[in-house]
Amino acid sequence: MELNVVDLNGKTVETLTLKEPWWEGPVNLRVLAQALDMYRANLRAGTASTKTRGDVSGGGKKPWKQKHTGRARAGSIRSPLWRHGGVTFGPHPRDFGYHVPKAIRRKALVESLKGKLRDQELVVVDRLAASEPKTKPFAGLAGTFGVERSSIIVLEELAPPLVKSLRNLRPFELRRADDVNAFDVVNAQKVLMTKPAFERVTQRIASHQ
Repeated sequence: MELNVVDLNGKTVETLTLKEPWWEGPVNLRVLAQALDMYRANLRAGTASTKTRGDVSGGGKKPWKQKHTGRARAGSIRSPLWRHGGVTFGPHPRDFGYHVPKAIRRKALVESLKGKLRDQELVVVDRLAASEPKTKPFAGLAGTFGVERSSIIVLEELAPPLVKSLRNLRPFELRRADDVNAFDVVNAQKVLMTKPAFERVTQRIASHQ
């Protein structure tokens, strides 16, 4: 499998031959789904909360005597059966987060990149560099590579001048090659990587095969 390396104008300057075996074969959707479920669960705030009958103010006095009224027995006006009463089995703050093994997370990253490569949504740029913070040299990135919605730029390192130059590009978010994961890749319309960042990600994958 071959991957073109392009410049900022989208012109091919080099072709990489992907010899690694993990680039071959269909995308493993089962592994990818396991990792994505974990990432989504870890993003949940878990702040939904309801009050039980013990949390609702009032209701300390028995509404009426137990017998001889012709009405059903009642011990509190805050019973869940009553209007303005407590909630039965309602949600309470909790942590939805959990973890899957590192091997699955790494495999999911491979599968997500493989899917982007097959869909021609993985772009490797020969270099992105800035000696001083200036957005103008990179203003055409979205138009050149057909980016219309949220995408990511993956850099080998987040050098301050380059970060300040790219952070104002509206469709893009920045990621380090050591931190990018399957959730970032799948949720991006396109993944732009510098060649050093792509090599770094490849090394991450190869070191755990």
